Amino acid sequence: MANTTVAVLDDAAVHRNEPTWPAISRKLEDGFGLAVYDNLASVEAIWREFESTGDCTAFQTFEWLSAWQRQIGAKNGFTPVIVVARDQAGAILFILPFATHQSGIARELVWLGSELCDYNAPLLAKDFAHRLQPRQFVFVWQNVLQLLRASPPLRFDVIHLEKMPETVRSQRNPMLVLKTVLHPSGSYATPLAQSWETFYAAKRSSSTRSRDRAKRKRLAEYGKVEFVTAKTTREALDTIEVLAKQKSAYFARHGISNLFARPGYFDFLKDFVSSPGAARLAHISELRVGSQVVAANFALTLGGRYYYVLSSYTDGELSRLGPGAVHLQELLRYAIENLFTIFDFTVGDERYKLDWCDGTSALHDYVATVTVVGAAQMWPIVAFKALKRIIKQTPVLWACFTRLRRTLARLRSLGGTGAEAP
Repeated sequence: MANTTVAVLDDAAVHRNEPTWPAISRKLEDGFGLAVYDNLASVEAIWREFESTGDCTAFQTFEWLSAWQRQIGAKNGFTPVIVVARDQAGAILFILPFATHQSGIARELVWLGSELCDYNAPLLAKDFAHRLQPRQFVFVWQNVLQLLRASPPLRFDVIHLEKMPETVRSQRNPMLVLKTVLHPSGSYATPLAQSWETFYAAKRSSSTRSRDRAKRKRLAEYGKVEFVTAKTTREALDTIEVLAKQKSAYFARHGISNLFARPGYFDFLKDFVSSPGAARLAHISELRVGSQVVAANFALTLGGRYYYVLSSYTDGELSRLGPGAVHLQELLRYAIENLFTIFDFTVGDERYKLDWCDGTSALHDYVATVTVVGAAQMWPIVAFKALKRIIKQTPVLWACFTRLRRTLARLRSLGGTGAEAP
C-alpha cells in the first residue's frame, strides 16, 4: 500500500516565496519516493544541484523557469507543481517542473513556463534509462497523478503538456510512453564540424557562398561589419532592447501577435539576462554595420548545445542585404569556435533551417482529461491542434494563411478594421 502524507499549505508563506514543503510526499510499494513542491524557493537547492549533474534542456534550468514564474507565472495565477522522484536509495531519478492554472472553464496541469520554452521535458538523472524501465515509469506517473489529485489545492481538470522532444540530451524522453500526438511544428538542429570552413562548405554550395560574400561586401560599403558579443549585463540589456524593437516591427509587418507587448514578457527576459546564471546560460550578440545594429540575437547554451532562441534584424535600408543571414553565419562560426557540438534552431518550421539541417525532429503533445469539466474543454484543444498541424504541414495552406495574416496586418497599419489575425 502506498503511503501518502499531505501537509497544509501556508498561503501566506507561498506568497512571500518562503519554503513550505514538500506539502505532499508518498512512498511507493517498490521503494520509489515522490515529493511535490508548490514553491520554487523550497526546491531551488535540489533543482540546481540536479541540473548540474543530470540531463535537461536549457529551458528546464532553474534560472530560466524561476525568472518566468516571477515575472509571468505568479502574476497570471500559475501555481508551481514540482514533482521530485527518488529511487530506493533516495537518489533523485527525475524532476517534473509542472504548474497548474485556470484556463477557460477548467484548471490545467501544464509544464512550468510552457509557452516560452521551446522544449518542455523532465530533468533526468544521467543514468535514468538504466534505473527506471518504461513500465516502471508508467507506474510512477500514475502515482504522481493520484498524489496531486489527493490535494485539493493542486487538483486539475485537464493535463495539457506541449512541445515535448523525443530525447532529453541522449536519453529517450520517458513522457513519450504516454499516448501523445504530434505537435503542429517540428524542431531543427544540426551537428557542428570542427571548423567553420568545413561546415560552411558542406552546407552551402559554392554559388550560394559567392552570393553570401557579395552581400557581406555590400554591407561593408555602409560601414565596418562587426559581430559583437555582450560582455556585461548592461550591454546584454541594451541588446535585448534593440532585439525587442526590431522583433516587434517584424511581428507587426507579418500580423503576428507581439509577445513583447504581453504583460511581463519583456520583464521576464530582462530578469533572466540580469540573473547571476545568465553569463553561464546565455549568449547575446549583435551584428553592427558602422554604428548601426542591423541584427540581434538571444541564445541559450547548455551541455555543448547552442539554442538559437530569438533573433531579429533591421527593417531599414540595409534589410535588403540580408543582415539576419550574415548574423546567423557568425553565430554558427561562434558556436564552432567555442566547441559547441550541436546548433539547435529549436521549434518552428521556417524554410531557412533546412539550409543548415538535414531534417526535422518531431515534438509531442499530451492532452488528457480527469474530470467532466476537463472533457468539455479537452476536445476543442485536440481539434485545434489537429487543424493547426494540417495547416502548418501543408505548404499551400500555410502559404495562404501567412499571406492572409500579412494582408490583415497591412490593413490594420493603414487604419483598417480587419479582425485580429490569428
